[in-house]
Amino acid sequence: MRFLNITFFIICAFSVLSCDKSASDEFEEANGDITPRYLSSISIVSAQNSNENKNVNFSYDANGKLSSVSDGTDNSLFVYENGSLTNITGQNDNLTIAELYESPYDSYDIGAVESYDSNGNPTRIIYLYEEYNYTTSSYEIFEHTADISYETTHNPFFFTMQAAGIIEVLDGVDFNLGLNPQSAQLVQARALLPVNNPSEVVYRDENGTVLQTVVTDYVYNSDNYPTSASVTATVLETNEVKIYTANIQYTN
Repeated sequence: MRFLNITFFIICAFSVLSCDKSASDEFEEANGDITPRYLSSISIVSAQNSNENKNVNFSYDANGKLSSVSDGTDNSLFVYENGSLTNITGQNDNLTIAELYESPYDSYDIGAVESYDSNGNPTRIIYLYEEYNYTTSSYEIFEHTADISYETTHNPFFFTMQAAGIIEVLDGVDFNLGLNPQSAQLVQARALLPVNNPSEVVYRDENGTVLQTVVTDYVYNSDNYPTSASVTATVLETNEVKIYTANIQYTN
């Protein structure tokens, strides 16, 4: 069995919902006046496998624009023209803007948002799960769901995404594909952008049976930005538990 391109957190799809509010408006309405803080580094430590440890560093130019993101091996460089993001280049890949805007979740290849909470956070996502059938020698596809819960605090990645020009692009996305066809990745990212901080994900199969849970506990500073997090991922079928800790730092 295998999930389709799962990393940590969730997402994907064509959404034909109309949306009158910008991502910036939704963020401000849900959270009020938040002091901007910009990520400088995220250090992730695995309790079970040191090979999974990672340090990600964020750099900014003199104008406060995000200029690069690096984990020591791979680097993404942000290219701007007249103050707007036009491309992201890397050591091995030349990324398009659409490929970047898959939301802060970075999740599923295919799926759809089924429900939102009152703040506009996606709370249930339908995703596709592939399982190999040895009898037919082919993959069978099932619709599974991911239910997401949120803290009352704001999405800590928002202002860093804004410094990268991502929010500006998402603010310009029109959800009515019949009137304004756009990149599926951009529409997907706008539909799935959370305004609050995700705290728990519960994955269920097509019968509603819980398959896996991911629970994150945060420690916050006085501005309600997380400075550390403990992530516990549990696979119910095998009782496998994986634990990660993260240390999060900001430029100011």
